[in-house]
Amino acid sequence: MKNSSKILIILMLLSQVAFGQKLPELKVEPPFWYANMPTEKLQISLYGEDISSWRASVDVPGITLVNQVTGDSPNYLFLNLELGPDVTAGKFDLTLKKKKKERPVQFELKERPSPDGRNQGFTSEDVIYLLMPDRFANGNPDNDTIEGMLEPARRDDPSGRHGGDIQGVLEQLDYIKELGMTAVWLTPVFENDQTPEYKAYHGYAATDMYKIDRRFGSNEEFVAFVDACHAKGLKVIMDMIHNHIGDQHWWMKDLPFKNWVHDQSVYGNTSYRSPVASDPYASKHDKDRLIKGWFVDEMPDLDQRNETLADYMIQNTLWWIEYSGIDGIRMDTYVYPYKEYMARWAKEVIEAYPDFNIVGESWVETVAHESYWQEDREGENDGYNSFLPSVTDFQIHFAVRDGFNSNFGWESGLMKLYYALSQDRLYSDPMKNVIFLDNHDIGRIYSTLGEKPEHLKMAYTFLLTTRGIPQVYYGTELAFKQGNQGGDAGKRAEMPGGWEGDERSVFTASGRTSEENDMFNYVKKITNWRKNSEAIHHGKLLHFVPENNSYVFFRYTDNERVMVIMNMNDTPITISRQKHIEMLRGYSEGHNAITDEKVDISKDFTVAGKTTTVLTLK
Repeated sequence: MKNSSKILIILMLLSQVAFGQKLPELKVEPPFWYANMPTEKLQISLYGEDISSWRASVDVPGITLVNQVTGDSPNYLFLNLELGPDVTAGKFDLTLKKKKKERPVQFELKERPSPDGRNQGFTSEDVIYLLMPDRFANGNPDNDTIEGMLEPARRDDPSGRHGGDIQGVLEQLDYIKELGMTAVWLTPVFENDQTPEYKAYHGYAATDMYKIDRRFGSNEEFVAFVDACHAKGLKVIMDMIHNHIGDQHWWMKDLPFKNWVHDQSVYGNTSYRSPVASDPYASKHDKDRLIKGWFVDEMPDLDQRNETLADYMIQNTLWWIEYSGIDGIRMDTYVYPYKEYMARWAKEVIEAYPDFNIVGESWVETVAHESYWQEDREGENDGYNSFLPSVTDFQIHFAVRDGFNSNFGWESGLMKLYYALSQDRLYSDPMKNVIFLDNHDIGRIYSTLGEKPEHLKMAYTFLLTTRGIPQVYYGTELAFKQGNQGGDAGKRAEMPGGWEGDERSVFTASGRTSEENDMFNYVKKITNWRKNSEAIHHGKLLHFVPENNSYVFFRYTDNERVMVIMNMNDTPITISRQKHIEMLRGYSEGHNAITDEKVDISKDFTVAGKTTTVLTLK
């Protein structure tokens, strides 16, 4: 910019101040962007009093202002830019004009970080450790309650905010790594500045999508956390929500467009009947109720049909991927928004970051409903492609839950596992499914299985040896119980030792009970064993119809073969070599992954009761 132009702008600004004309303060999003991003599009959102009456221009080589969009509120201006391939990092001015007024808005394009070790994705080689930062560990008590934020810490309230934070998780990364986990999934850490009555410690009611909640830490602390995880060989999965926001989001005081959120007075709250989204016979009434209804009263439902909102949300995702270096995303309530938008979002994210991975929460009741949401599914008659690589495989959870809590029969007991897996043809790639025993929305699996250690060990071993990407909920390794609290509180207990002054710490062997150490060591053993099994990571699955309350399956590649035997009986059973000869031919010995014992499989052999035996064949 020429010096004369700079002087003119300064004089105009001074004259406005002299005559009492205060320029509107602006909220600019994103706070910055990057040069040479994998997309040429950039939307800059400006929010300030009567900003829509201003008009923008930009005079920078390689940057084109495509259009500027105003909404129903006069206080928003959305600028859509295209960045050419030769645009370099640095700061530039957007010039805003209104009659004779003129003001520059400075915006920065940063250099993109080195891609080494970033945005790695997650695969069937990984085991994901899911935790809630507020309930895991409190590394910085000074940020428990922040002046000016609506909800203080109330550790004595089972449903309140307890003060756990990013620093606390960072300090326990060695614990997570010792267990054998390879990825960490944090429930959302976006700002959730909600009222105390709502209790938004969980993070699913965002009030600012470009800020980490200050009670968890800062944006910079989150980036440092991702870097620290990568340094320890751990990937990071970020939890996002595009279905709704919190009712205290700054948008809600002044919506950009009337159709930015759905009208709750018209559509009420959602029915939670998620199969409606893929139902070929669904009524308009049922679709509207599912898609347009609010999740709860405190969560306004976003209308992603608004193109400006859709662009904003997609760009926000790309910003976090680039800024933080995360390796994957878990998208909450995936089946509740408009499925056309979710397909566009997934497609654009994966196109921008091909090594990245996304899992969508698809809490549905059947395999057919589940498989609908995975990308490239063949045989669909409605032509929908979600472009979503991975789904949360609730069918495995249901099968374990129901199978372990029913007697063996034609359709019960271990047959539940068999029936779930025998429908894998419906998925485009079941190996990409994220499988789990429980999570933050489901009752603790240990209690669900009758609080029997042998059942938890059997189920956990099944989880780690069947197909898919295992996800483990924090505390499972310690056989956490549901507890006496009702609702979510019982599912989301603190980790003892995560808070200063706790009587004991489960993060150390000396602080754990003998029962906790027994489960911890079991989980540690099988999870670390899994790291080195190519057959488990990428092998095919072959199973035999369960008989006599036992279930046998194999995972195998050309170079490795693993035999898994689930014996639900109280007593040992004999395994017939002849029955399984198609997989045992040529093998005479098995190495027990848990006990390290050698097993002679050249003839019939026995396995203990109430165990899942894992044999690497030789």
